[in-house]
Amino acid sequence: MSGDDSQQARWLDDREKHVWLTLREFIWGFPAALDRQAQRDSALSIAEYSVLAALSEAQEHRMRAGDLASELGWQRSRLSHLVGRMEAKGLVERAISCDDGRGQDVALTDAGWSAIRAAAPGHVTFVREAVFDPLTPAEQDALESALTRIRTRIADDGLWAASKAPESCPPDVDPECETGG
Repeated sequence: MSGDDSQQARWLDDREKHVWLTLREFIWGFPAALDRQAQRDSALSIAEYSVLAALSEAQEHRMRAGDLASELGWQRSRLSHLVGRMEAKGLVERAISCDDGRGQDVALTDAGWSAIRAAAPGHVTFVREAVFDPLTPAEQDALESALTRIRTRIADDGLWAASKAPESCPPDVDPECETGG
């Protein structure tokens, strides 16, 4: 792919256009649905849930801030703003890194642990019912294969972040989800 091939563009046929529009609708709609489910069932935003989930799976329930940002695919400034709000709610705390005494760790508090334990069943139920239950195992495998090939193609052009998630979210998904942090 290149950015200046407008004269030689291979335009989408009707089938491809339909697939693209369906994918685009999903890309914009699913994150918003995740956020609405999280807020409805736990009063957490999906961004807060994501931070708590990552910390809940980390050794000693703490991570270096930069590693957490990378794990989530966020810019550090976005994570810093969100962690500040979560710290004010008592869900996480910041501390000097145990590794070298220079960096900053983000740690799950008891309240954060309680919040993720309460929120996780609703989240996993939503994911199961929305993503897995409508698909056969073969369709799940095909979905994973297709998404992996698409991601690899984009990464080969240097356009995919090295992280696990996009750097920004669609507008109106989550007030904490801002391009550039």
